[in-house]
Amino acid sequence: MATTPTSESASQDTIYALSSGAGRTALAVVRVSGPAAGLAVDGIAAPRPKPRFAAFRKLRHPETGEEFDHALVLWFAGPNTETGEDMCELHLHGGRAVLTAAFSALAAIPGCRPAGPGEFARRAFENGKLDLTAAEGIIDLIDADTDAQRRQALRQASGELSKLYQGWRHELIGARALMESAIDFSDEADVTEGVEKQSLAEAGRLAREIRNHLEDGRRGEIVREGFHIVIAGPPNVGKSSLMNALARRDVAIVSDEPGTTRDVLEVRLDLDGYMAIVADTAGLREAAGTVEQEGIRRALLRAEEADLVLWIIDATAPTAHIPSDIAERGTRVLRILNKIDAPAARRDIASDHAISAQTGAGIPELIAALGRIVQSSAGTGGALAITQARHRQQIEACLSALNSVPASSKQGPELAAEQLRLAADALGRIIGRIDPEDVLDQVFARFCIGK
Repeated sequence: MATTPTSESASQDTIYALSSGAGRTALAVVRVSGPAAGLAVDGIAAPRPKPRFAAFRKLRHPETGEEFDHALVLWFAGPNTETGEDMCELHLHGGRAVLTAAFSALAAIPGCRPAGPGEFARRAFENGKLDLTAAEGIIDLIDADTDAQRRQALRQASGELSKLYQGWRHELIGARALMESAIDFSDEADVTEGVEKQSLAEAGRLAREIRNHLEDGRRGEIVREGFHIVIAGPPNVGKSSLMNALARRDVAIVSDEPGTTRDVLEVRLDLDGYMAIVADTAGLREAAGTVEQEGIRRALLRAEEADLVLWIIDATAPTAHIPSDIAERGTRVLRILNKIDAPAARRDIASDHAISAQTGAGIPELIAALGRIVQSSAGTGGALAITQARHRQQIEACLSALNSVPASSKQGPELAAEQLRLAADALGRIIGRIDPEDVLDQVFARFCIGK
């Protein structure tokens, strides 16, 4: 399997890969990037097309001269390309034999080799065509399943998050420069005091902005990773039936036997354009066996970590109360009265929604309510939100350093300037200005080959 090279010599290779969908397709796009991209066009699809214009060519193997396809060819001269290098694209017929022949022809071009995962995007990053947040936005755009995920990923891929963090970093560098000027003018007390005050004021203002950015209720992460809903309750109240009703298919086994669900089952739903991950859990009771006990332990853990718990109440036998593990956690809970179609059903039980998972009564109203809750938690998409755990970690580090600036300044401007440097560096790590090689490897390894 091809791997992304890290050596400087490997980065000078010309890379190629299939950039369209794998399998039998009508068309297949093969991209080539690097210093030998022009040689590839000349050797396979001569004459070289006019830059940025598609040309119809007969493609031939550069060594044997055998014709293997008729295709559109595009030539892009660097550095004004997506990767910042010379690039070409071959728009081939999508048969496997055609692709095999194309890859054989490209491998015969000196300096050409297959690309590794994310290598095109990494070259774009290294050549200043996009930063790390934009690269992560592209990954999320490729992986987007819902409209909300698509919109958020597109904003990030377009550089909106980068502009925010770049702006803060630029202001932090300015505040640090002011603090360091206090060191240079240490013999002039009035100058020193004035620039220190100005630097501290800037640091305080930025700390407030960054704190507000952090206190976003995880909106961006909810959109990206999904809103977690857990279906919980005693055995035989209809948890698995509700799971199947929400998913509109048989995800969970439904049985009258208590303890049928032993592990956590998950299904992903699109609720009004937002991703929700719904989990069906084991019935909560005094378990008889060790396997069921483990299922109950997992159910409680999942419920405690959820964004929302649907607590199911049997309308024919409403006996169980919400466990303190869940109630005292602060997790939002909706009480769902199920089996309202049963002859012995009681309608006087306090609940947020009344349904019949068996007949579907009340299910559309419940789904609509869940959609409103998820949308409210994810926000309207107006303000930029933190989308990745990596970003949150660095922003928290930035804020921690900023919070240390006032106390450090009392010990000397040198220490305050160091805290401002640490704050700016934390933001720099988000956008890739200051980043160890292993972080870059982790980010770009998430890409598919050909991107």
